[in-house]
Amino acid sequence: MATSNSHGFGSLSCFPTIKVLLICLSTAVLVSSSKERTKTVDFNVKPGGVVHTFSEKIRDYECSFTYASQGGTNEQWQMSVGLSDDDKLFSCSVWRPQGKSYLFFTQFKAEVKGAKIEYASAFSQAGVGGQKDVPLKGEEYVTGESAVTQKDGKFRAELSKLIIIARTQHDEL
Repeated sequence: MATSNSHGFGSLSCFPTIKVLLICLSTAVLVSSSKERTKTVDFNVKPGGVVHTFSEKIRDYECSFTYASQGGTNEQWQMSVGLSDDDKLFSCSVWRPQGKSYLFFTQFKAEVKGAKIEYASAFSQAGVGGQKDVPLKGEEYVTGESAVTQKDGKFRAELSKLIIIARTQHDEL
């Protein structure tokens, strides 16, 4: 929000209560609209070789992360889903906030519903604390119209982050 006299807000300095009210109101609007367009949730990735799925939805669009892993104990991961301001792009990110997962993934699949994948990338290490993202080799996974999955026999069992950007299927007039 501009505070110069040329935008008519400079006179508010003599009304601190109004100024605080306007700041609170604009913050509430930003938070409200961002909650409708983005969401980040924690979940546990559980070892044991059993297939698990975690999903999150925003409006008509959904992202699911299905996996099986071995070794270690539960790890805290996060999933973020988001919708662009023009509703044309849906994004899904799944990652381990601590950077590197110590679990061995025997399989993984990240899938979007209601949108078609335009870009996807998978990483063996997520960039945290000055470290860089370490991408999986292209031969380790495959990207389709609605899902990213490991390539059997090529995937090296290391996964710490997945990113998907998908185009929503809006009807063009």
